[in-house]
Amino acid sequence: MKTLLVLAMVGLLAALLGERYMALRQRACGSRELKPKRLPNCHLIKGIENGAEDIEILPNGLAFISAGLKFPGLKSFAPDKRGELLLMDLNEENPRPIELRISRGFDLASLNPHGISVYIDKDDTVYLFVVNHPHYKATVEIFRFVEDDNSLVHLKTITHDLLPSVNDIVALSPDSFYAANDYYFREQILKFLEMFLGLNWANVVYYSPKEVKEVAGGFYFAGGIGISPDGKHVYVSDSMSHSIHVFEKHANFSLSPLKTLQLDSIVDNISIDPYTEDIWIGGHPNGMKLIFYDPENPPGSEVIRIQNILSEKPTVTQVYVDDGSIIQGSSCAAVYDGHLFIGTVFHRLLHCHLDSSSGKGQSNQN
Repeated sequence: MKTLLVLAMVGLLAALLGERYMALRQRACGSRELKPKRLPNCHLIKGIENGAEDIEILPNGLAFISAGLKFPGLKSFAPDKRGELLLMDLNEENPRPIELRISRGFDLASLNPHGISVYIDKDDTVYLFVVNHPHYKATVEIFRFVEDDNSLVHLKTITHDLLPSVNDIVALSPDSFYAANDYYFREQILKFLEMFLGLNWANVVYYSPKEVKEVAGGFYFAGGIGISPDGKHVYVSDSMSHSIHVFEKHANFSLSPLKTLQLDSIVDNISIDPYTEDIWIGGHPNGMKLIFYDPENPPGSEVIRIQNILSEKPTVTQVYVDDGSIIQGSSCAAVYDGHLFIGTVFHRLLHCHLDSSSGKGQSNQN
């Protein structure tokens, strides 16, 4: 009898593990086949070989890039090289990245940048918010950008119990922000169990020096966050449920859910064109290849554009798809003056010219 009971328990455990694996495979788009859809006149940006996980573009065409992300379970082509914060002038005919100098007092060796966001105050002072993972922990670093010498002055490091696993961020003032936590737990083994079991415990947190609170929850993996140009709506990508959630933002910074848009990709970072209000998203069409990296069968890349997301029938366009032969693991897509820039978790940065059918995107209005 005891032997039968043990065998029954083993069988139940095996069935549970098999079911959880298949569920994870489905959430990770494990069986999706790719049909490449490329744009004319694209080229890889020289000087970026180790990822461009997030891109933030200023109205004057200067672009901040987080590069060199290291994270457990993800491929890195330069595991011994620290992360970098880069700057590119998109007004140049052939823009090239330069590394931003960071003021003394900040531990450069610990720089492991993830999502980034920019806030510009009434005096045109630019603040750069950076999600950082020193020793695989989560902090938010706030810098002031000095354009005269392309440097960053480190202002503060923020940690909090409600910020256990920050992935992306939206700056709201020089010292407040929304943060998207991709996991509920801090510890790596608990993060794995959370993902494997399919627990929808990820959330969005509002942070200010006076108040810290959860404002949205119930996500499997909150991988990206953005805010509308008028500041009235917040968009959150739930990567593992392949969806974009739309929230109304209130004066007290609380969020009310309005709608959810289902997509067919592991949606990552969100970029909003400030002039057209179109939403541009970098996506992972086959996440299993991202997790189990094989250079002979690399992960693909995808760019999705959403127009009129607040309408009853938003227009969703698959702008770009690659099978990994050109660019691998796209995490963000941003537009400026008829150009599209596609960043990746650990690979390259692709620059494409957009035609009229793809959407000219942000205009250069200096």
